[in-house]
Amino acid sequence: MARRDPSRAAVARLMRWYARAARDLPWRRTRDPYAIWVSEVMLQQTRVAKVIPYYTRFLKRFPTRARLARASLREVLRAWEGMGYYARARNLHRAARAMAPLPEAAWPTTAEAWQRVPGVGRYTASAIASIAFGEVVPVLDGNTRRVLARLDDYAGDARSARGEAQLLGLAARMMPARNPCGFNQGLMELGATLCTPRAPQCARCPLREACRANTRGTQALRPRPRVARRVPHLGVACGIVRRADRVLIAQRPAKALLGGLWEFPGGKRKRGETLAACLRRELREELGIRVRVGRERGALDHAYSHYSVTLHVFECTLVSGTPCAIEAADVRWARARDLARYPMGKLDRQVTRLFVG
Repeated sequence: MARRDPSRAAVARLMRWYARAARDLPWRRTRDPYAIWVSEVMLQQTRVAKVIPYYTRFLKRFPTRARLARASLREVLRAWEGMGYYARARNLHRAARAMAPLPEAAWPTTAEAWQRVPGVGRYTASAIASIAFGEVVPVLDGNTRRVLARLDDYAGDARSARGEAQLLGLAARMMPARNPCGFNQGLMELGATLCTPRAPQCARCPLREACRANTRGTQALRPRPRVARRVPHLGVACGIVRRADRVLIAQRPAKALLGGLWEFPGGKRKRGETLAACLRRELREELGIRVRVGRERGALDHAYSHYSVTLHVFECTLVSGTPCAIEAADVRWARARDLARYPMGKLDRQVTRLFVG
């Protein structure tokens, strides 16, 4: 027996629900492609409540694509600081510069054209094309993937190529020719507010009658849970190297994790290595200097998406050598009072506040 997709009546209920229940979010008050683009990039892997103040400040500082393109990467990363996943900021800046020759009012208008913009993936391209330009194209993010997997009671891996193709096909068949923006945002809103990963509020859902997982009681199993991987923990050491009223900082290579951000030099401890030996080796390899490692000032813990670290912070004294960017993008002797101007990750900003001064 052929499987039926949700009816037009179910889709109409979804869109009426969205028109009534949608949260008032700043990026929903505009059709400016630039503002929508910024919001979609920021919303990747970051909660709405955290994004709102960053979005407001970012658009105030960089109100247009041209202004963003003229800014330095340091300015952009500093405005992004605290959001995490800094590749998003680098890609946004790179794309703005790539589009700089275009007139300010000229934009890609289709998902296909947006995917040719550096750093723009399929989801972001589809979301911008749908929301800003009304293209009839489905979107698949974490929220819509969950809604569609439950609607279809899809038992496979919803993140696999096959699973994504099936769910995108379902969304495309459901999507109305008129108001694709309302349909896509309705699915996203449903996943964010009612069709949540845990304890979905099925009784309030406008698609409950069309949802196979709701009918079969399999909501908690859709999308199919992934096997949790063990998260490795790393021991890391960094040094505060002083020269009069200045401290030594290094810039991470552009393609590295946290690329473009500034840090207190150091690195990961190898098996069997003491923290002091690790620090001496890292500063010799990265910056070409020899240091004497002094007392430990403290240790800070932080969890990234795929691993966690404990950062041990040491006072160090320069013994010989002139710092140079061997394995770093740049190196500076910076005044302590000027460190706020340099974009840093969360841990290094904590080092600045707690141990430098």
